[in-house]
Amino acid sequence: MHTALEAHLGSRQVARVVYGSIIGLTLVVTLDEHPPSAGVMTAWLLLTAVAVALAELYSEVVGAETSERHRVTRQQLAHMLESAGAVGLGVGFPAVWFLLVVLGLIEIDTAFAIAKWGGLGLIGFYGFWAARFSGASVSRALVQAALVAAIGAVVIAVKALLH
Repeated sequence: MHTALEAHLGSRQVARVVYGSIIGLTLVVTLDEHPPSAGVMTAWLLLTAVAVALAELYSEVVGAETSERHRVTRQQLAHMLESAGAVGLGVGFPAVWFLLVVLGLIEIDTAFAIAKWGGLGLIGFYGFWAARFSGASVSRALVQAALVAAIGAVVIAVKALLH
């Protein structure tokens, strides 16, 4: 597990997962006040994950073909698919918590709480390790984690203020 986590943290996909996580967190926070059923929430998160991943893939293909003036190669496409998958994973991961509600294992309020605060924690986790891998001290990495987690906290705070 440690080796797989370290390999993931050293990959370029971290940026895509963070990007997707922010989108997923925003969707969860937006729907928390008047939540749909857990099944609907699961479906919306998964459909949003697919839509965002496909948008990511399409935009990468179009960007590459217009800037490089040739069709994307299989190697480029494989890289683009990996990036799109990472974005989709980040968006869709909170669906796990709502699936647990569908299965009767947790309550919907618990799923929303875990999805919100877990997303915020994930963003902070990546911020911490980005700082550490770039040579920052632990204290500086904690500050960076707090600052990047503030992105999600602002989304949550704005939603709370509007309702």
